Amino acid sequence: MYERLIPSSDPPSARIEPAWWYIFTAHSLMVVEEGLSISIPLIADPASLGILPIRERYLGTLAGRHCYCAEVAENDPVPLKMGFYGLRYLYGRLAEPLYAIAIKAVHLIEWERATRYCGHCSKEMAPARGMNARECSVCGMLAFPRISPAVIVLVERDGQVLLARGQGFTADFFSVLAGFVEPGETLEDTVHREIEEEVGIKVRNVRYFGSQPWPFPDSLMIGFTAEYLSGEIRIDKTEIIEAGWFDPGKLPTVPGKISIARRLIDWFIETRLQEKTPVETYGGRSSDPGE
Repeated sequence: MYERLIPSSDPPSARIEPAWWYIFTAHSLMVVEEGLSISIPLIADPASLGILPIRERYLGTLAGRHCYCAEVAENDPVPLKMGFYGLRYLYGRLAEPLYAIAIKAVHLIEWERATRYCGHCSKEMAPARGMNARECSVCGMLAFPRISPAVIVLVERDGQVLLARGQGFTADFFSVLAGFVEPGETLEDTVHREIEEEVGIKVRNVRYFGSQPWPFPDSLMIGFTAEYLSGEIRIDKTEIIEAGWFDPGKLPTVPGKISIARRLIDWFIETRLQEKTPVETYGGRSSDPGE
């Protein structure tokens, strides 16, 4: 239905035609609600809705229409037929690539807030001209959007998958292992280190699977698969509460479809059972609030 976003840091000189406006308060996005349909406001300017943004940013064009992101105060009134929802809830409800742009937009809004002042001289920063950056008018320091790379790994042993329950999980579910890349590491180094630190085992045949932007707040999840090599599970008890090997037909509750973790788990089930059947058929449940 839609084309992909064409990024740009050069906004039009005037706001005359309707544009896609991604308006956030905290981590929630404002959407238009018409029956069961949900979409992004298509307006010339937030002022037409009685909204005064705290900050805003031009994103580029989608199918010939301009796109912007903006942040408003949490106590601002919500326009008629509109509501604010978290991005996890909107997954699968908001059309692609409108949702993909929302992921980019919330990342940039968070970055704008975090880089309001220069980290070198403490003066206020402003958008840099001609590039996706913020610039200090006093010392000239440039700040680019922060992206924090993290690996996420599905480990397999004799037809079973390694799943763990983390201390920081907000729901009672199991997932594949993940961790942030440290300075001086390759992605493969991180895979080996994180798995050994969290569950005490060694792996081999580390293979790239795919990636996913994860703006909570600024991660890039880089997915891998790996095979068990040696060792017994010994959880670190700091990040991991419980871990074990699971058959594809007897999975615990797993992450929702929004995440690359679920893509890895679904891939494991499909390849091991030789049929594309949802996880729920095999006894596992999803933690996705939208399902």
